[in-house]
Amino acid sequence: MRRYKWSIREQANFLKYTGELIERGYPLSEAIESLTFQLKEKRKKEIGDCLEFLKEGRSFSYILTKLGFKEDLIGYVFFAEQHGGLANALQDGSEVMLKRRKDIERLLKLLYYPLILIFITILLFIAVENMLLPRFTSLFNTLQLEANFFMIFVKSFAEVLPIIVPVSFIIILLFLSYYVLFFRKLPSLQQKQLLVRLPFSGSFCKLLYTHYFAIQLSYLLSGGIPIYDALIIFEKNKNQRFYHEIGMRIRQQLVKGEKLEKILSAYSFFEEELSKIVAHGQKNGKLDKELFFYSHYCLRKLEEKTEKGLKVVQPVLYSTIGLLIISMYLAILLPMFQLLDGF
Repeated sequence: MRRYKWSIREQANFLKYTGELIERGYPLSEAIESLTFQLKEKRKKEIGDCLEFLKEGRSFSYILTKLGFKEDLIGYVFFAEQHGGLANALQDGSEVMLKRRKDIERLLKLLYYPLILIFITILLFIAVENMLLPRFTSLFNTLQLEANFFMIFVKSFAEVLPIIVPVSFIIILLFLSYYVLFFRKLPSLQQKQLLVRLPFSGSFCKLLYTHYFAIQLSYLLSGGIPIYDALIIFEKNKNQRFYHEIGMRIRQQLVKGEKLEKILSAYSFFEEELSKIVAHGQKNGKLDKELFFYSHYCLRKLEEKTEKGLKVVQPVLYSTIGLLIISMYLAILLPMFQLLDGF
């Protein structure tokens, strides 16, 4: 069935338009069939297979799994099939995925030109250090003049550069080896606990996990499903190992008599406020609404952190490039002025 890989944009747009048609009163099969006229030719056969699976009674989440869709998007569909709010869930899931893709594209754009400039600057550094600086150094030694700070800086950087490249390669290789040999084999909960400890990306991961858990639980509760049954639905979600495990773990702890807010507060991969939101929502009887608003707060906070991060990355890179170029320029120019002063 899966002959061509769907891009993230294609996946998100397909679900978004499907959700919009369902919201207008279309049955799922008719909504999918209507979209075939807007899709590329290579997708029409796959969508035809989709419709055949639906006629056989297969779930929409099962079909998306066969098409190779992202786990997060399949998760939105899976939970929506349990609580009945398919139209809203499809649109919400596609919107989140499109925003995430947009942020990644912006980051790549910000990094693309600075990285090219850094590469060119390093080549210039090597040329200056191997061709120009040796001549200036020899001349300075002959005239018994001291090398200036920028000459020393350029020379030191050129000496360190051959060490930086292999060390960086070794570090990357070690991380890849750790991921393949150890990290992938760990339980999903332990993986997330390690990820949220990372210095920079850990806070982003924590917001993502909290947002997704809160929004799906709010949808289930708003559909009239009790908390215990909602966790059983999480447990049935085999496509997302993390949420399957967290549903099973929380349900088991609830059976032992522990309070939900206390259970959630013990997990480091969730935001601390989540347990407080749950406690407050249970008191006022509006847990589904509290979780819904809090999930959107997490999403806004995630967008703000991404925006701040993007604003920091590019200036840092350009400042580094500027420092290197100015150092090379002064390393060549200042000796010339010193020589002129000597005549």
